[in-house]
Amino acid sequence: MSSEIWDPGLQSERTRLAWVRTAVALSTGGLAAAGLSARAGLGPLFVTGFVLAALCGGILLVRTAARFRAVQRALHRGDPLDDRTDALLAWIGTLCVVAGAVCFVIVSRF
Repeated sequence: MSSEIWDPGLQSERTRLAWVRTAVALSTGGLAAAGLSARAGLGPLFVTGFVLAALCGGILLVRTAARFRAVQRALHRGDPLDDRTDALLAWIGTLCVVAGAVCFVIVSRF
């Protein structure tokens, strides 16, 4: 291995930190929203949706380290990157939070 810095811009490290921020936001936001929904008595559908968002965030957080290592290997080998699973988890979690928040606003107005 050469002593030269391969990635002087540290793009993959910044990407890893972005995934960590996304995972933490989904986890904490989902749990907080689930707690508020349960306290407001909105029913199990709301709580389940927000808990699902928190679960997606937790899975993303656990996968972050393994994903970073896989990205580093792929970049050094010149292989294509595959992050469909992580992107799908982030999309599902975000969709659960948004759908739950919209429903929460609509129900709380009546």
